[in-house]
Amino acid sequence: MSFIQQSRKILTALVLVLVLTVTTACGGVSQATQRPQLPVASSQTYTQLERGSTSAGQKFGDWVVQTAKGIIQDAYVRDNNKLGVVISQQVRPNEVQNLARSLLQGFHKNFPNQDVSVLMYAPDKKLILTARYDDQSKQIQYQ
Repeated sequence: MSFIQQSRKILTALVLVLVLTVTTACGGVSQATQRPQLPVASSQTYTQLERGSTSAGQKFGDWVVQTAKGIIQDAYVRDNNKLGVVISQQVRPNEVQNLARSLLQGFHKNFPNQDVSVLMYAPDKKLILTARYDDQSKQIQYQ
């Protein structure tokens, strides 16, 4: 084996070791750069992926966002009787009540025999409409 070939192999090995060392050292997240977790009632912590305070609520919230095809930016189910949704800018003001009614009907089917509410939030996260379904009277009220 010639001196040039042997030097080339050694240099390649050193470069690989250097790259692995640098990427491993820089890839870790230090305690100081981690995002602080916000406390929630009880001892749970909030994460961006949470969509419900229960596993059934989590599944329903995920389903709402996935099937909404971009008209709902985010959803969260609390206590299996309150659904909060953040609508996108694609939703026109005259469509909000119909969307709330549809969400309320689907929500009640998944969490039957109780009063349920849907809170509609604008893209800037300001509350724009609350729809409540009364299980006893079978009526929807809007605020």
